[in-house]
Order: sequence, then structure tokens, then C-alpha cells
Amino acid sequence: MKNKQTSLIFTIVILFLVYACGSKKEATNTEDYGTPKDEAAPITAVDAITQGESLVKASDCKTCHHVINKIIGPSHTDVAKKYDFTKANVELLAGKIIAGGSGVWGEIPMAAHADITQADAEKMARYVLSLDGEREH
Repeated sequence: MKNKQTSLIFTIVILFLVYACGSKKEATNTEDYGTPKDEAAPITAVDAITQGESLVKASDCKTCHHVINKIIGPSHTDVAKKYDFTKANVELLAGKIIAGGSGVWGEIPMAAHADITQADAEKMARYVLSLDGEREH
């Protein structure tokens, strides 16, 4: 009789556990992932320079340019010293990044980078122009 009672209790416990584990409660997500960034939000000057640095490092710029030393082309710091950090010069250098060019720093032409967008080229130019410590004006 004791074995029957134990078996009955054991069976009830198992049935309860199966029921409790198998019940379908709808889980609610209580984690807050924040709000998505507004894609139209303006990029700050610091963000543009940081993004420009990343773009320069990821590109083939380092084949011909170094931050401090002249390789085939001028160092990025020499470019920053030559050009004032103005919107006009950002646009000028962005155009040179995209179209390439020659004659300003010697006879060896800079290769064109037609796959770089105007916006990215401007970020790259802002980074280069920031290397002498000057801020955009």
C-alpha cells in the first residue's frame, strides 16, 4: 500500500511538472534597446573627422601617403599644413580624392578613386586637414 501511495504521489508530481513546463505563456520582451538613430541627424565635425580617419585607414591611401612621412605622395600632415581647413578646401581635396590629379606635389599623379562618394571623400579630407591641429572655419 505504501508503494502505491508513493507511486501515486510521484505520478502527480511528474504530471504537475510536465504541465508547468509545457504551459504556453506568451513571453514579453522587457529589454529596452533604445530608439533607433535618426538617419537625418547631422554629423558633428568630430564624427566626420573620426569617420574620415576610418575611411582613410580602410582605403589604399597608405600605399602612397603616410601621416607624417612622404612616401610617393606628400604626408597627410604636409597636406594639412598647405591647405587651410575651410569648407572650400574640404570640397577641393574631396574632388582630388575622387578624380585624382597631378602637378601640385610633383609629377607622379594621384590615382582616381571614383568609387568613393563625395560625402566620404569630404570626411577623408576633413580628417587629413585636421592633422595639423587646425579646426574647420
